[in-house]
Amino acid sequence: MLRKIASVAVALAALTVTASAEQTLVIKGSDTLGAKLVPQLKEQFRVAHPDVNFEIAAEGSSTGISAIISSTADIGMSSRPVSSQELAQAKANGVDMKSIVVAFDGIAVIVNKANPIDELSLDQVRQIFTGQVEDWTAVGGMPGAISVYTRNTASGTYKDFQKMAMHSEDYATSSQKMAGNEQIASEVSKNPNGIGYVGLAYVDMPGVKVIRVNGSLPSKKSIREGKYPYARETYYLINANKPNPLAQKFIDFTLSDEGQKIVDAVHFVPIR
Repeated sequence: MLRKIASVAVALAALTVTASAEQTLVIKGSDTLGAKLVPQLKEQFRVAHPDVNFEIAAEGSSTGISAIISSTADIGMSSRPVSSQELAQAKANGVDMKSIVVAFDGIAVIVNKANPIDELSLDQVRQIFTGQVEDWTAVGGMPGAISVYTRNTASGTYKDFQKMAMHSEDYATSSQKMAGNEQIASEVSKNPNGIGYVGLAYVDMPGVKVIRVNGSLPSKKSIREGKYPYARETYYLINANKPNPLAQKFIDFTLSDEGQKIVDAVHFVPIR
């Protein structure tokens, strides 16, 4: 009996040591980063750090910023810059929010593969997404009411596109808000009259095609050279007042040559 009790005690001690060795990294925010890129970075990171678990919630940039402000995430993900109001709110909570550029991206305008339109001007894009143009014939297409698909209001892409492509005007009241890039591509692929936008990592989705904007397609070359009009930076966010060694390891990995090769493979633009 004593021998059996001793065996149980040893097993429990081993479990305790194992549990204490495991660490969890909580990452919240941008769907653009969190749906494809960060999960792939995570898998490669865990090759060298198998004791690290991840909780990744990709529900929009605003949720990542809020998570850093409320200290409910170790790393926030954002595809847009943090606003001055958000920085002030963070400071009021004792949070020194720092943004780290991890990759460049371009917001691609997509239409259904059957749509004969291959190019739109900057003004035509603005007019379509604000609802000033409602039929494809107005921009040289076949007759049909335009269906506009956008991200939801928590999305950094929603706000970035509104600022860059629409001069901060309101979206068309008829526009349909989607939770993520994949949902937009899926809806456009099913609707011959659909139009939407996605990050570079989603341009190869079936049933859609990327159109030229002002004569330029989004690509690593056009983004690096500043020729594509809807290019942007993407960020990790941290609380500099409470350095997290594990979070810093993951950030350093993302910025390393190995991490940036993954950035490139997922169709983002490496920072160097």
